[in-house]
Amino acid sequence: MDQKKLHRTIENIASKKFSDEQEMLISVLDQIVYDKTFHITGGRIWKLEPSIQSYKLLYQTGLMEKIDPKFKIRLKNYPEFDRIEKERTILADETLTELKRKGIFKYSATGVGSKIKLNNKIYYEYIFALNSDSLDEEFRLNMSIIATALTSQIKQRRILASASNLKADIDKARQLQRSILPEHEYHFNSYEIFGLTHPAEIVGGDFFDYLEIGEDKDRLAIAVGDAASKGVAAAAEAMYISGALRMASNFEIKITPLMKKMNQLVNKIFEDDKFSSLFYGEISIDKKGLFLYTNAGHNPPIFYNSRKNKIEYLMVTGPVLGPVPHAKYDIESINIYPNDILLIFTDGIIESTNSQGEAYPEIRLVQLLKQNKEKSPKEIAMIILDDILKFNKNGTYSDDKTMVIIKRTKF
Repeated sequence: MDQKKLHRTIENIASKKFSDEQEMLISVLDQIVYDKTFHITGGRIWKLEPSIQSYKLLYQTGLMEKIDPKFKIRLKNYPEFDRIEKERTILADETLTELKRKGIFKYSATGVGSKIKLNNKIYYEYIFALNSDSLDEEFRLNMSIIATALTSQIKQRRILASASNLKADIDKARQLQRSILPEHEYHFNSYEIFGLTHPAEIVGGDFFDYLEIGEDKDRLAIAVGDAASKGVAAAAEAMYISGALRMASNFEIKITPLMKKMNQLVNKIFEDDKFSSLFYGEISIDKKGLFLYTNAGHNPPIFYNSRKNKIEYLMVTGPVLGPVPHAKYDIESINIYPNDILLIFTDGIIESTNSQGEAYPEIRLVQLLKQNKEKSPKEIAMIILDDILKFNKNGTYSDDKTMVIIKRTKF
């Protein structure tokens, strides 16, 4: 399942009106359990009760035999809680006799909400536990994405209930974010590059950057990222990742260890509800136009191959940054020849809707690219943005819109 779409789906469910956060969590669990794409047989929400050093059963649903509503799990009797703190989401064999009697033998559990320190250990406020016939690594990753979305919604509800953002702070954030973005237009060897970002709010979570690599500056990295949260929090994450990439470019780190380090940094520095997609690629003075790239959960960029008059997509090569601390990222490559065009973009381009709630069609984006293939990257970018903004006018949903267009002009 597409990680960003899954995150968006959970956000949409959780952002509806609920009397409190527990009602929100119950609603989301019901949606997950009865969604046939997940193949769930049962689910439970456990709530941490610090005063009794236990998790209390908050809610249960599904086809499994029901547990006593008063059932509690003592923290000291369940070492799997330590794994959840370290890994966020686990797949495990049930060890408690009471639960095995109810037919629970294997399960997935993921931490949701804030972290609370008890007896020098860390525990999540809530734990989502699910039973399924298909508990595998993909299932575990999907549960981590669901947990980040729910944690984000819980924190947003609490922020809205306690305070409003100050305009002066927002203005400062906007100025700071603008300061980290590069100039729109860039020329490297035989390539013309143009990038832009159009935030949905005063500040946004999208970013792009051009990074000169090596003392001879014979390579150029192009990065496009999208922090999953909104507003100032997303902008802070975007600025951190962009800054970390700039620092790394000075050390000529190879792509695979670079992505591994970036993922671990996001996982360590930011809270559990934060993650980011990132597309990172490098061009060089190579005459064959070698372009090495890795795609961390980002929208697949669109590549126009002029010799074949064909559209290709640069698919995902690893998960989004953050939720899975030990994730692996593969490297792929293409060759960019004269008149070839690469369009890298964030999901705000194709997920922004019109007044009828219809998303901007990706085929329309492809058609615009092909119709204007003779134009410069700047001209193509402006035509695309203008079309999207007209489509999105009075729309039901809008997100940050960012794109970078690379075109090779000669050998």
